[in-house]
Amino acid sequence: MQVDLLIIGGGINGVGIARDAAGRGISVLLCEKDDLAAHTSSASTKLIHGGLRYLEHYAFRLVRKALLEREVLLRLAPHIARPLRFVVPHDASLRPMWMIRAGLFMYDHLARRDRLKASEALDLRVHETGVPLKRNYRAGFAYSDLWVDDARLVVLNVIDAAERGATIMTRTRCESLERNAESWQARLLGNDGTVTEVSAKVVVNAAGPWVSSFLERSTPVRSKRSVRLIKGSHIVVRKLYDHAYAYLFQNPDGRIIFTIPFEDDFTLIGTTDIEYLGDPQKIEIDQAEVEYLCAMVNRFLAGSITPEDVVWSYAGVRPLLEDESSDASAVTRDYTLDLDDSQAPILSVFGGKLTTFRKLGEEALTIIAPLLGKSPRPWTATAPLPGGDLPDGDVARFGGEFAKLFPWVPEAIGQRWCHSYGTRVSQLIGSATALAELGEETLPGLYAREIDYLIDHEWARTAEDILWRRTKLGLYLPSEAQGMLQGWLERERPIMVSR
Repeated sequence: MQVDLLIIGGGINGVGIARDAAGRGISVLLCEKDDLAAHTSSASTKLIHGGLRYLEHYAFRLVRKALLEREVLLRLAPHIARPLRFVVPHDASLRPMWMIRAGLFMYDHLARRDRLKASEALDLRVHETGVPLKRNYRAGFAYSDLWVDDARLVVLNVIDAAERGATIMTRTRCESLERNAESWQARLLGNDGTVTEVSAKVVVNAAGPWVSSFLERSTPVRSKRSVRLIKGSHIVVRKLYDHAYAYLFQNPDGRIIFTIPFEDDFTLIGTTDIEYLGDPQKIEIDQAEVEYLCAMVNRFLAGSITPEDVVWSYAGVRPLLEDESSDASAVTRDYTLDLDDSQAPILSVFGGKLTTFRKLGEEALTIIAPLLGKSPRPWTATAPLPGGDLPDGDVARFGGEFAKLFPWVPEAIGQRWCHSYGTRVSQLIGSATALAELGEETLPGLYAREIDYLIDHEWARTAEDILWRRTKLGLYLPSEAQGMLQGWLERERPIMVSR
């Protein structure tokens, strides 16, 4: 197989580059050794944000770039992204009021806002967000950022890339790369033993936590750049409060902890920042982190939570650009695109964050496109992601119209579908006119028609892919549900499914 561009890595940066390149007429092959978003890109705090605390490290350029991307993503994917108001209770022992007010003023004005509200001061003694807090928190501030379904953001970029001509190969590892003056010769190995030989004019190394080790293991290239692996862990508990605000809690150790409304009935809490020296493939939250997150939240809440309240947890390792910071929390969230063009070019992505993936892809194509004789003209800022072409970007209105068109779809399922698939929900439903036509209900709320859609259109292959990355249905189901679904897949879709 011959392509212009071979991309290694199916996380957010790799798929963002693939989408941008395919839209410029570049032939693309993307390979990912596991599932799409199987690691860092599904283990985030699920925020598209400027990074309020980065202002303390004078990262103004990064914050501005990230702030601009909030509004862009809200236009491109209103079904999986939504504005979210954050409340910062004031703790006089940590930061003075004037400092927080000044930071929020900068946050409001570093970039233009079209749909996101400006910050404001709150009297927590009378505001609804003061109710769940301890009585000593009397004042606070509110500001805006964006929540996003991170794993679905990855999948939507891949769908768009594929529809624009890209070849996507999941569960496929790049075993080796050999280089000459004109091209790269790659050997790709699938989980099923299938070997694919690829010739590519340019390679992008977007392997995330493995960006350096991939260069060392599979290529003759060495880079002066490196990444620092920082572990971030999160816990999920039953809903801690009834309102729709999130909180940013400042803590004495300098860390901040978010509590975020999650999947209607839960609260997401995170994150930790810990130097990680182990295998990124084997990362998991430890008990000390669970206890830490509970303790930090309990400093603020009138009620308290314990590790026994945790219904789900996850951990990811963030490959941050090494900047020799002594504090893991202070390591830059910016990125560097490192080009080696001594022979056939290879571009390696060091660092980055979920918020700036689209801009990173655009900057990568500014480098790659001229190497291939293609137009460097950007396009991704105005083209909706699949399902994101909602009328006026209004997912609530779209959900109401969906309910009228398909009254036979249970309300909870319909709302979930609208938020997950947007206008692509019509492809999922197809010609069905009744619930019985969606096939077997394999698990509560999960019908065979949706499973087929996820396998045929979204590269899902396992029960874990379906229950935890394409959807979050695993939160609502008993622990044995994943095994039950895996058994069903192996019976009903044995050719397509892998463990």
